[in-house]
Amino acid sequence: MPYQVVPGENGDAWVEANSEKFSPSQVSSFTLRKLKEDAESFLGDTVDQAVITVPAYFNDAQRQATKDAGKIAGLEVLRIINEPTAAALAYGFDKKNNGTIAVYDLGGGTFDVSILEIGDGVFEVKSTNGDTFLGGEDFDHRIIDYLADEFKKDNAIDLRSDKLALQRLKEAAEKAKMELSSSMQTEVNLPFVTADQSGPKHLNIKLTRAKLEALVEDLVTRTVEPCKAALKDAGLSAGEVDEVIMVGGMTRMPKIIETVQISLEGAT
Repeated sequence: MPYQVVPGENGDAWVEANSEKFSPSQVSSFTLRKLKEDAESFLGDTVDQAVITVPAYFNDAQRQATKDAGKIAGLEVLRIINEPTAAALAYGFDKKNNGTIAVYDLGGGTFDVSILEIGDGVFEVKSTNGDTFLGGEDFDHRIIDYLADEFKKDNAIDLRSDKLALQRLKEAAEKAKMELSSSMQTEVNLPFVTADQSGPKHLNIKLTRAKLEALVEDLVTRTVEPCKAALKDAGLSAGEVDEVIMVGGMTRMPKIIETVQISLEGAT
């Protein structure tokens, strides 16, 4: 759905789509309402309360806006907690010994790393850093461009100018990325991806893990400095981190795991 970011009445950013304007809280509420409906469908019961997680760097206004989104979605927001704290809880760190952990979170659209100190079941975020313009989609785009460029060399057709072909490329790129986390090579096969005067065209390209790592090397490197900055802000060296929690689909990529081990050397 096409949309535009437009100024709101109070000078804040709103979203305009289908000739309607929505506040950030309203946009967030759409997601929360869908999650509420999915939970109710799965549980067969009414869901009217929630604990919502937010990035550790959210300020008070952003946290309040998130609460407002929950209210709009029909939820009583019991608590707003930091995402790295939620990750630590999910891994049972509230029941483990005291210590220092790093949460490395590389999701679909953003990257952040947080240093937490745990003591007597209390979580304290010591520092947080990241890159709000780095995520799995950036890795996908590198694969898409590579596949499109290779196809163009052989067929003189740019698949990126064909919406249907581009969508198939996106799906294939994500699938290939996932497969290369456990395999050294995969094959991207898209029959009848497009056509010209000579007839239908098919895409069949082999992609190796080594090639993928070369394509995204700079993206992986961009996660290193935030790790160093988070450690510095927390007044720690890498060897003082007891454990690392890796969150997000991209952290399954072997090169990411290797980079984290180097950046947070001494952690496990």
